[in-house]
Amino acid sequence: MTDTPTKQETQTKTENIPGANPSEQKKNNRNNERKRNRRGESKNQERDSDWQERVVQIRRVSKTVKGGKKMSFRAIVVVGNEKGQVGVGVGKAGDVIGAVRKGVSDGKKNLVRVPLTPNNSIPTLSIGRDGAANVLIRPAAPGTGVIAGGSIRTVLELAGIKNVLAKRLGSKTPLNNARAAMVALSQLRTHKSASRERGISLEQLYS
Repeated sequence: MTDTPTKQETQTKTENIPGANPSEQKKNNRNNERKRNRRGESKNQERDSDWQERVVQIRRVSKTVKGGKKMSFRAIVVVGNEKGQVGVGVGKAGDVIGAVRKGVSDGKKNLVRVPLTPNNSIPTLSIGRDGAANVLIRPAAPGTGVIAGGSIRTVLELAGIKNVLAKRLGSKTPLNNARAAMVALSQLRTHKSASRERGISLEQLYS
């Protein structure tokens, strides 16, 4: 006959085991979750601190509905980290803060990586077009600065470009100019990538 353990013996065994109390386990789990959340929040804050947002334009727009006109705000926001990544976003909401928040999230979804030279310029000349807006961007020597205006200047500065010449050709609309500048920046390629795509060496590319 085998002796079965009684309830009192099992209770004493579980009490002797460290951390066997369910209330203590719940407290430990809550503390661990709080520590993880704090670490995640600190990492997200560090990531968000690298990004900068600038509002290019805020306009009050209306939409005609059955009962009349519905008023809202449209915000054009440029987002960049000044390290070669930039994006343009548009947000619409009933208040200005909500429109800017939507514009920032939209800009982060449409990021473009810009190849930068050691002099914080662009490698080659580029022309971008969006709608009726044409934008010409040309590399410049060190010390030139950002020679541009309007929303194009904002896009170039947040991309991290410090020596560049830009000219607006055509439309004066800020949104079309910003998007045309984004198209021009997305078309940029370095000399190494161009030689790799063509299957030739850099010496042949320069000759």
